[in-house]
Amino acid sequence: MIKLELLFGVVTFCLWVYCLVEVIQTPEGSIRNLPKVVWLLLVLLFPFVGSVAWLVAGRPDHGPGRVSPYERRAPQFPEYDRPGRAAAVDPARDEEFLRQVRERAEAQRRRHEERRRARERERDGDA
Repeated sequence: MIKLELLFGVVTFCLWVYCLVEVIQTPEGSIRNLPKVVWLLLVLLFPFVGSVAWLVAGRPDHGPGRVSPYERRAPQFPEYDRPGRAAAVDPARDEEFLRQVRERAEAQRRRHEERRRARERERDGDA
């Protein structure tokens, strides 16, 4: 029975040290649910319960990260909704860029239509 208690104590101590180091090394902005100081106090004062609580509710979520200033927050088109997609920081420059893209696309459409009409005229003239 003493060996079981000793094992539980060693496991609790190792868990406590691991969680304590992890709380200290984790950046403030990535900790979930409570401020870093509160997590540190919880893990220090309540070794087993605080460590388990940290592992369940406080550790950073390593899923999709927070949106950087250059990523779109809410895309206008869902097909462009993917993590890490760059977005314009300056809306005026973004609108200017989109205007230029629309002009180039319209010029390409006109050229394509003119070529198609020229091919149709040549084909009608040959027939």
